[in-house]
Amino acid sequence: MKKAIIAIISIIVVIALGYGIYLFYNNSVNNEANQDIGAYTSEDNRRQQNIINEINNTYIPDNTIMVPVTPTETEIASFSTNLSGDSARLNNINITCNTINGTTISNGESFSFNSIVGQPSAEKGYQEADVIVDKQVEKGYGGGNCQVSTTIYNAVLAVEGIDVTERHPHNKKVTYIEEGKDAAVSYSSGLDLKFTNNTGNDIKIYASSDNDSVDVRIVEID
Repeated sequence: MKKAIIAIISIIVVIALGYGIYLFYNNSVNNEANQDIGAYTSEDNRRQQNIINEINNTYIPDNTIMVPVTPTETEIASFSTNLSGDSARLNNINITCNTINGTTISNGESFSFNSIVGQPSAEKGYQEADVIVDKQVEKGYGGGNCQVSTTIYNAVLAVEGIDVTERHPHNKKVTYIEEGKDAAVSYSSGLDLKFTNNTGNDIKIYASSDNDSVDVRIVEID
């Protein structure tokens, strides 16, 4: 009986020692795992912080719409002629000025009055007004156009680098400009005002009229 009790106690001791060893080993493993997790978490946090810092230091453009820069325009010449006549003539001049207004002539390119204005007609809104044909005053849809071409001609004469390649005088004196400074045009007769832009820059023509004058400005586009 005594031997049996001793054997039971021995078994219990062995079991207790084994369980103790198991607990010690398990705690050690858990501690190492926790240390690894802590190290990983710390490294991960550092990486995330580095990414945040890079984003904060990086310029990210917004969605603002970029508006194109408007070219600079510098006036280089202007000329005006006094305007008179009936309502039909004023109407024709206004139509022609509106047609030419804003025309750009690139450096090296040529300007042709007839190419831009074309054949004056009732379909375009022109009315019959005084025109000079063989020294006689007649009615025609182009009445008034010669004053616009004359005003342009005198403006371009003031610009160095603009070469007039075609210009025709009237065969009868006109009242809106001194003799020798006029520029007659006629689409049907082939009389044109032409010049070439050799200024080294693009230029633009602004033409307008009111009840008192025809006004032309020439600007250089930078």
